[in-house]
Amino acid sequence: MSCIRFTTSAQRAQIQRDSAAIEAADAAVLHLAPPVTESKLARLRLLAKNASPGIRQSVASNRHAPADLLATLAADPEATVRGEVARNEAAPVELVERLAQDPDARVRCWAVLNPGLPASAVPALLEDADPQVRRLAGWRREHVAV
Repeated sequence: MSCIRFTTSAQRAQIQRDSAAIEAADAAVLHLAPPVTESKLARLRLLAKNASPGIRQSVASNRHAPADLLATLAADPEATVRGEVARNEAAPVELVERLAQDPDARVRCWAVLNPGLPASAVPALLEDADPQVRRLAGWRREHVAV
């Protein structure tokens, strides 16, 4: 099992948009991921306890990771792990909101770019101490429909 996401949400959307052009014989390309099973979720839970931050980061990026597991990873001591939760589009809104206030600016940057972050959280990020967070919050306000 791989915990690494190989396509972005934009790429998956493009595949869906282009699916009409795919011949019937090639339609299986759209369904390459195996179903999420209890054993797969158990492996994610086990990997989330790994000593390696990279392994935990990989779990945090998995769109099938259960909400309670993402909540645990959102409290990880490593900013890279929290950042993956913040950028995971499947993360619960309340986690993304909480991570938008993380002490690490990189985590806040990922949170502001997550489409799940409510628009009501963006104004506070426009006043963030970090210039990169402010810049991304400004970009989101101007370019992302609410």
